[in-house]
Amino acid sequence: MKYKLLNYARQIGLLLLVVWTVVSLVTLLIELVPGDPATAILGDQASSEQIANFNQKHGLDKPAFFFSYKAETGFDWHGANNRYVDYWTGLASGDLGTSFRTERPVLDMILERYPSTIKLALASMLIAIGIAVPLGVLAGTNKGTIIDNFSSFIALLGISLPTFVIGPFLVYIFAVKLGWFSPTGSANPEDIILPAVTLGAALSAILTRMVRSSVIEELGEDYVRTARAKGLSERKVVYKHVLKNGLIPVVTILGLQLGVLLAGAIITEKIFNWQGLGLLLLDDGIGKRDYRLVQGCVLVISVTYILANSLTDLVYRWLDPRIRLS
Repeated sequence: MKYKLLNYARQIGLLLLVVWTVVSLVTLLIELVPGDPATAILGDQASSEQIANFNQKHGLDKPAFFFSYKAETGFDWHGANNRYVDYWTGLASGDLGTSFRTERPVLDMILERYPSTIKLALASMLIAIGIAVPLGVLAGTNKGTIIDNFSSFIALLGISLPTFVIGPFLVYIFAVKLGWFSPTGSANPEDIILPAVTLGAALSAILTRMVRSSVIEELGEDYVRTARAKGLSERKVVYKHVLKNGLIPVVTILGLQLGVLLAGAIITEKIFNWQGLGLLLLDDGIGKRDYRLVQGCVLVISVTYILANSLTDLVYRWLDPRIRLS
């Protein structure tokens, strides 16, 4: 019991370290970008007094970190009186800060958009699974045949085509030419189909190859020969025994890819004008140099990625009780 508690404490500490590192690096990179939020938001015609008031209101008159460097004076130590400490102090109390542009709480803005991104990521994952599992099983059970070659071609195509190519292509075919879907927006339930297919294309290609490899490997195990000797049908052998054991590496990829889907959704949301977290980060955060909004979006994506990995560990145990965290 003591060992398990220490192990869990170590894992939690490692997760917190990852979150701190990601947000700190984002904060540093933002500070290195030329320009300032006051000019970006108020405009080039803003007076020096307006800029000074803006910076004072949002704490931008303070130094960014614990120290700064100037060629004339060298290193200047600022102690705890800096924006970095202020941000983490607010974060400890659940405050992600206030948007520079809208002056709304960043947490409220994220909560408005976050469900749309999660919905898009889950829909794309379901589409990827729906394509990859049957296609991978067909390829694995028909190794070396035309079915296997066809699935390999589809997988290679899905990996090779980037999101910014697949998205406009689907819009042109199914929205412009056929008129089946709206080219942009997220007002109607069916509007999620094209963005989800676009986002899930690369994942379905990766999963297809994973399922195929897992099925081929499992078909050579002793328990498969035993199941066949007992008179079980080939369909039952594949879907009840082989596929369940072969899903373990697939679950690994799914858990890791959820964070990738959230990050990749930025381009997809931009293409389809999907009102999610990615579009908020790109247009309102990075585009407007809204530091607090960028930090908040990155923090939420990082935490989601970590939670997805933790959930993956639990699914491991459900699929195979022999697996234990070391």
